Amino acid sequence: MESLEFDVMDPDCPSRVVLQRIGDKWTPLIVESLKDGPLRFGEVRTAVGGVTPKVLTQTLRTLERDGLVSRAVFAEVPVRVEYRLTPLGKSLLGPLDAIRAWAESHAGKILDAREAFDDAATG
Repeated sequence: MESLEFDVMDPDCPSRVVLQRIGDKWTPLIVESLKDGPLRFGEVRTAVGGVTPKVLTQTLRTLERDGLVSRAVFAEVPVRVEYRLTPLGKSLLGPLDAIRAWAESHAGKILDAREAFDDAATG
């Protein structure tokens, strides 16, 4: 496929859909949970924590549709389903690690700023 140029500031830019996906509340956590290899649904849910089964199912389906996650069904009793990162999904680990590291190193400053803002707004 030919490399396309995108302008994220253009409201019709397809890259906005990609940014929305990786900026979703659950996507970075699901990608992180799968970084070391395949997991079953319950294992992903436990690793992520706090996600409902419905939302996890929806997010995994969307990630599969986007080519970031693959789903394998094994004909066993009971049926076993595993999720794993595709090569495209693995390519997202570096950028997400950088964002996570930034968030961890700046969380205190952001919480302090919120508190100062809220204090100024209330009195």
